[in-house]
Amino acid sequence: MRYLGLLGGMSWESTLHYYQLINQGVRDRLGGLHSAPLLLHSVDFAPVAARQRADDWPVLGAQLAAAGQGLVQAGAAGLLLCSNTMHKVAPAVAAAVDVPLLHIADPTIAALQAAGVRRVGLLGTRFTMEQDFYRDRLAAAGLQVQLPDEAGRAEVYRVIFDELCLGQVLPASRLRYQAIIAQLQAAGAEAVILGCTEIGMLLTQADSPLPLFDTTALHAAAAVDWLLR
Repeated sequence: MRYLGLLGGMSWESTLHYYQLINQGVRDRLGGLHSAPLLLHSVDFAPVAARQRADDWPVLGAQLAAAGQGLVQAGAAGLLLCSNTMHKVAPAVAAAVDVPLLHIADPTIAALQAAGVRRVGLLGTRFTMEQDFYRDRLAAAGLQVQLPDEAGRAEVYRVIFDELCLGQVLPASRLRYQAIIAQLQAAGAEAVILGCTEIGMLLTQADSPLPLFDTTALHAAAAVDWLLR
């Protein structure tokens, strides 16, 4: 198998799940003691989050591009950016290396299309929900994106940064997310994208009346496919 480079730490809580899911996927496909050949660059998330809030995306793009180059120099034949929000700078990372960057939205789009979903709710950070870089990729694939209202978006964002990124999984927050999903369903959503890599820590399919498409799990499965191709 080729080495896959992971750009992680955004947050390390979700990067932990990436590592587990990719290794489990390789083991399940190959059996025995097989595991995934991975290289990890894990950033300090606090300054990254501060630059996100300051809208300093060019610096973040340059930093992750340099990290991606380091992984390639260490032997990575492909890259995985373990964050939905940081895919805002995915073009900068992809342009800096001569190996493929496996975009997080693509396996989710493929899964939604295979399920026949046309109108989908999107939960994520406010950057992912409100900016164009992610929604435009979904729209280009023919998907209609439904967002929570302003109060719902603020609550989804708060839970991600104040709780999930700190490893806190609270039943009260699960109930609030369930109420937001119910609102999306009432507005016509046929399914929901868990468009932040931490949300799968809080919600499982048993928690939702709508099908959930977990970007972390789908991205990790795509990584396994790439490794075993």
